[in-house]
Amino acid sequence: MAHRLFEGKEHAASYWRYRISPSDQLMQQVFDFLEKQSAPPFELAVDVGCGSGQGTLLLAKHFASVVGTDVSPAQIEVALQHAAQPNVTYKQCMAEELPLADGSVDLLTAMSAFHWFDRPRFLREAHRVLKPRGCLALLNYTIDMELSYPDCCSDTLNQICKEFYAALQPYRSPHLGQSSINLYREAFESINYPDKQWQECVWDRRTMPLSSFMGLVESFSSYQALLREDPQKAVGLSQDICKRLMSVMDVTSAETEVVVAVKYFYLLASKPQET
Repeated sequence: MAHRLFEGKEHAASYWRYRISPSDQLMQQVFDFLEKQSAPPFELAVDVGCGSGQGTLLLAKHFASVVGTDVSPAQIEVALQHAAQPNVTYKQCMAEELPLADGSVDLLTAMSAFHWFDRPRFLREAHRVLKPRGCLALLNYTIDMELSYPDCCSDTLNQICKEFYAALQPYRSPHLGQSSINLYREAFESINYPDKQWQECVWDRRTMPLSSFMGLVESFSSYQALLREDPQKAVGLSQDICKRLMSVMDVTSAETEVVVAVKYFYLLASKPQET
């Protein structure tokens, strides 16, 4: 069954504010793979489990039409509020039941969402809607992000981060197992397409305020589970971690910018011409 965890209005708003999307460089790897399978121009891209739509917007300039889908009305509402590109639309629907014609999609993406789907059903649905030579791209990143700050010991910063992640580990959904990367690797092995690619580690570095890094971690399902169970404990943990990081950095403002290194993994697969 699919898992529905990100549907509250406040959580949806925090998704738009704090959740990151793949960099242009990382997305270019997806587009390069697609262009090896079939020549542009491309008609339709669909971003499944789009959340508040940050990743969906990255597709707009590469396709005549882009559709973002999500099961959550609150997430779709936030995405619509920020839908600036005229060729991007959104639909509320289940990932396993897409309102799309057979063989109609050039690129089907799921960015940090596939692990919540009914994975076998979704992969069958992806096969149905993809055009021959159309591509499936499933991307995700891990919680073990690393921080760096000028003239500051990164090892000390990241030890504090590791303590934060470890404190959240007991609240991690059992559905994900020890690491969601195993779910993606299993999916890659199960896809019976000759043209496919697996990448286990791509570091994507970006600069953001420390407060945004904290907000990003707080948007993860494990922190949200702790917040539901014990709000005081969750807020206290986050505040303590932030204060300790600021102390090591020797700064007084959580708006101080840090470099956050995010570890992505992804699978790419192209539906064969004849199936």
